[in-house]
Amino acid sequence: MNENQTPPEYPQPQPPRRIQLAIPFSKPYATYTLLGLTTVIYLLQLASQSFLGQDWLYIFGAKFGPYIRAGELWRFITPVFLHASIWHIAGNMYALYLYGRGLESRFGRGRFLLLYFLSGFAGNVFSFLLTPNPSIGSSTAVFGLLAAEAVFIIQNRQLLGSQAGRALTNLFLIAALNLFLGFSTAGIDNYGHLGGILGGVLFTWFGGPRWKVENPYSNPRLIDEREGHGALAGTFAVLLFFIPLAALGWIWIVK
Repeated sequence: MNENQTPPEYPQPQPPRRIQLAIPFSKPYATYTLLGLTTVIYLLQLASQSFLGQDWLYIFGAKFGPYIRAGELWRFITPVFLHASIWHIAGNMYALYLYGRGLESRFGRGRFLLLYFLSGFAGNVFSFLLTPNPSIGSSTAVFGLLAAEAVFIIQNRQLLGSQAGRALTNLFLIAALNLFLGFSTAGIDNYGHLGGILGGVLFTWFGGPRWKVENPYSNPRLIDEREGHGALAGTFAVLLFFIPLAALGWIWIVK
């Protein structure tokens, strides 16, 4: 005899679970330190001009070919801390604040500092090779940060999704506008900017963070496949390209 039975209960479909990715993060202490140190050095430049009659930091720290050829190799780095006016330093420090914090959080403190100073080094090497004019400013390093941001987006565009295209477009427009203004305005070291861009591209292409999702179906999180060796790879990429160019600058003297 058939009996009335309660129909079986089938599991109800669950709404799709939203995946939360743990994004690698580092507080931007290095960015803030660079901002503070560069500002202090600019104040020392002003004090030197006021009390000593000359900007001695500029005299001993600017990129100037004849002095570099005489052995003053620190001039490949020291120009990133020196600036010519309040507007010069304000523009560069605003760009450092804008892009440095995000890059430092993704690159990590040590790799970010390497990116910054190697981009500055690359820009000053390019300038040393291609123009005889003395130059100062952290824009060599800042253009390296712009380039690094673009390369990071390109290499991680699948994870970044639709925002990658918009971010790249903005970066290219900003870089193109600044380069155009530089080439159309006297007194701007565009060779330094181009060298900084190339340095940032090389460092990030070979050593920047390349993310992948670990455990995508349970407790997913982002990990950097280059963590631990990226800093070394990026450093070698920049030095192997720009040290020969610096050596060439000793032979090829730009008139």
